[in-house]
Amino acid sequence: MSHRGTAEKRTAKSDPIFRNRLVNMVVNRIPKDGKKSLAYQILYRAVKKILQKTETNPLFVLRQAIRRVTPNIGVKTRRNKKGSTRKVPIEIGSKQGRALAIRWLLKASQKRPGRNMAFKLSSELVDAAKGSGGAIRKKEATHRMAEANRALAHFR
Repeated sequence: MSHRGTAEKRTAKSDPIFRNRLVNMVVNRIPKDGKKSLAYQILYRAVKKILQKTETNPLFVLRQAIRRVTPNIGVKTRRNKKGSTRKVPIEIGSKQGRALAIRWLLKASQKRPGRNMAFKLSSELVDAAKGSGGAIRKKEATHRMAEANRALAHFR
């Protein structure tokens, strides 16, 4: 047991414009080399592009995209006594699932061909809200892998 005790849970702060925690969680995952102000610019430009494309509330599109991409089951690598590794399906909690969804959305938008990150991010969010896109494919691949290894669930 730790001598220092348990760390207290911290709630994510909300962003300055939308006053939304989810927006701040996405912004915190974007920066390269600690450039958070640039990350804010990228996300706010992406939000403007979403508003132009869909004419709906961009926060609703963001929420919908993250909800669609959030996995509820995943795989974890376990090593058995003989030394071989197996991918064991595990259930994923809501916070971990949301973190994975944000990470997958950002990775998929980075891989997209396009002009700039704001354009790519807005396209990926709109696609994910509709149920297509790279992040959705990643979630489906994870679910397929977990389903294929369902027989190994007792190794959990």
